Amino acid sequence: MTDSATSRQQALQRRDSEFDVLVIGGGIVGAGVARDAALRGLRIALVEQADFASGTSSRSSRLLHGGLRYLEQGEIALVREASKEKMLLSRLAPHLSQPLPFVFPSWNGSGRPLWKLAVGTQLYELICGGWNPRLASIWSAKRLLAEIPGLRREDLGGGVRYLDALTNDARLVIDTLRSAHQGGALLLNYVRFESSDRSGGKWHCSVRDVLSEKTLELRAKTVVNAAGAWASGLPHSRVRLRLTKGAHIVADRSRLPVPAAVVLSQGDRILFVIPWGERVILGTTDTEYTGDPSDVRTEASDVEYILEVVNSAFPRIGLTRADLISSWAGVRPLIAPETNSTEAPSDISRKHEIRVAEPGWIDVAGGKLTTYRLMAEQVVDQLGNFLDAKLPRSRTATTPILALADRSFSGVLPPPLAADVVRRCCRDEWAIHLDDILLRRTSWHFYHSNQSEIARTVAPWMADELGWDAAQTQGELERYFRTAEFIAP
Repeated sequence: MTDSATSRQQALQRRDSEFDVLVIGGGIVGAGVARDAALRGLRIALVEQADFASGTSSRSSRLLHGGLRYLEQGEIALVREASKEKMLLSRLAPHLSQPLPFVFPSWNGSGRPLWKLAVGTQLYELICGGWNPRLASIWSAKRLLAEIPGLRREDLGGGVRYLDALTNDARLVIDTLRSAHQGGALLLNYVRFESSDRSGGKWHCSVRDVLSEKTLELRAKTVVNAAGAWASGLPHSRVRLRLTKGAHIVADRSRLPVPAAVVLSQGDRILFVIPWGERVILGTTDTEYTGDPSDVRTEASDVEYILEVVNSAFPRIGLTRADLISSWAGVRPLIAPETNSTEAPSDISRKHEIRVAEPGWIDVAGGKLTTYRLMAEQVVDQLGNFLDAKLPRSRTATTPILALADRSFSGVLPPPLAADVVRRCCRDEWAIHLDDILLRRTSWHFYHSNQSEIARTVAPWMADELGWDAAQTQGELERYFRTAEFIAP
């Protein structure tokens, strides 16, 4: 048995322990709660039905931002809150917060008028106080055309420039979990929460190890439902969600050589052109979604919409499906309005909610990647109130998130393709399946065009580390090709 397999078995054997907190969900919010609780001395366990960050938390636009667009909706408190958290993360996890200038062009007669953008960016900086670097400026059409190659000249009235940040969403989850683990948290991926009941002042929870199909019993004084898009389906949950879908596509940056992120507006919707090393991320869509969150995919209509918007703004580029390297889609678990609403998906609030559904059961839902630390702090404060424990203040705003010494591995860009990276993912980062590494630990699948070749290179490395035989190795390849998204010709 390998070291990683032994470690997992030892963790599962802790099932007879009693915990202060059981967290359901291994996305960014669950990871944040685990870290905060562990740093305050609580005994905590976290279970995730699939891989850590396999849901929404590895399918975002990879941005840390205050949300300039939310000012239009009057969400001033949300913008201020997110901007503060963005700057905190730049200090807590500098390896995962790369400053990124944004340019928002304005064309006369369509989209947001220049005066509105100018007022918005100035208000953005004013609301953000000292948390956001004061780099906002108004650019003339001439300046825009000089700085952004290929931008449409016709009716270009100018634009604005401001600063936010690029991150690696899945790596942020993993490094946050590593920090929680260092504090003593028990973290189990591929363990599905199934049922629970409360008696004797404790929650008795039944969970199933997906790998062995064995049912385990965990006892906890409190439970936190941080299951994201799956939160409303849990027993005892009182979460009401409205899911929206966001899709992204990736192209080579040589085809769209933007030096900064470009914000494109079409009606109420916003689409980003985001430089990502040698690649460029294009997205996101914002449409209603009513299907299974596990089955969300980038459809042909999503690709067509993104290409249409990008080619309208960059008419000389002529981007086509043949230029695309990869894609991903995810669902946003937004809080449903209290009454039936006809709001467009892009207009639904990104605020979060924390509710005590039953004694010792806390639902946390909504929110943004950028504000996850604050959400976690507020949840653990609530836990302390219920446990009647004088918990110390949260230390997550001052305690750095663990980063590996090798920043080429634990950063915004994918690490070099090397066997030692795969070994580290298996030994220290809970990677169990081939797609865990290719999609979430490294982003190799999204960054490189030769996905099949890379998969057949990495699979034997994992086989050596985890003791797979030939049949298991082939099964992992088939699982990867079945579950990952690939750009159709």
